[in-house]
Amino acid sequence: MTGMPAFQTGHMRNPATRPQVVAQRASHKAAAVAARHAAGTAKVRIELAGDLPRLKAVAQFFGQVWLTPKGQPPLGTDVLRAIVHAGGAVHIAHNGGDVAGACAAIFRPPATRGVYSLIAAARSSDRGVGFALKQAQRAWALEHGAMSMTWTFDPLVSRNARFNLVKLGAIAIDYAVDFYGPLDDGIDGQDETDRLTVAWSLTGPRAADAAAGRYAAVTGPDLGRAELDPRRAPDGGPLAAREQAARWCRFPTDIVAIRRCDQPTAAQWRAGVREVLLAAFADGFAATGMSRDGWYRLTREEPA
Repeated sequence: MTGMPAFQTGHMRNPATRPQVVAQRASHKAAAVAARHAAGTAKVRIELAGDLPRLKAVAQFFGQVWLTPKGQPPLGTDVLRAIVHAGGAVHIAHNGGDVAGACAAIFRPPATRGVYSLIAAARSSDRGVGFALKQAQRAWALEHGAMSMTWTFDPLVSRNARFNLVKLGAIAIDYAVDFYGPLDDGIDGQDETDRLTVAWSLTGPRAADAAAGRYAAVTGPDLGRAELDPRRAPDGGPLAAREQAARWCRFPTDIVAIRRCDQPTAAQWRAGVREVLLAAFADGFAATGMSRDGWYRLTREEPA
């Protein structure tokens, strides 16, 4: 490995200038501090899992979160073992023995200098465990020379949307229709598996501010002045709006509950949000924020 910048590994062989090396090291140091602080706040210990017993515990945990049939977790122990063996990472968060959360990531093609987060989950959504896991994942990625991270999420799940776009400071850059096809789990139900692709600049100001708890507040559209789309949401309220510098798309408060009790309405929400977001992305917009009252903000801004 002689002649390679110190921060690079066998996974990332792209040449980098001296200023880039210095910036990478500084970003990794700050990210590592933020990750330790987030874990302390969440009262969990986060470690890399590589041995079979812990990987098995992670696989079982994923199955419990996604409510999959017994013995059929989203990622099995064998797959997690292969991820680690290939140089990826499986992080596990625990508090006195119980798995409180976990995530897994692999490297993307070397030219991208990025990693792909395959899966992430926390047992509780209000303790900060998920945030701590993503900060640990960010620090690990930076340590290995990555500059960005991508993953997908269901655009109708409000808590995930807010977590990704607000608490982490990522942006959504693409909309894929029925990305996985049918999934046999208790989250997606019989709905199509549309997904938004997230881009997280690990060294950008949005990620750094979010890691420090400085979230960008977003207020929804001014419905008295905005141009409202004539289409209505399944609940009868507005579905989309336009302002001078932004487009807006509204989504339901709890799509998981709607899927459990009213599948036709869930499908209507999927179709409406899909139509609005596909058109916005085709016009060069990205989802750069969301409001507390359930609106995606889409702009042409591309934060560094």
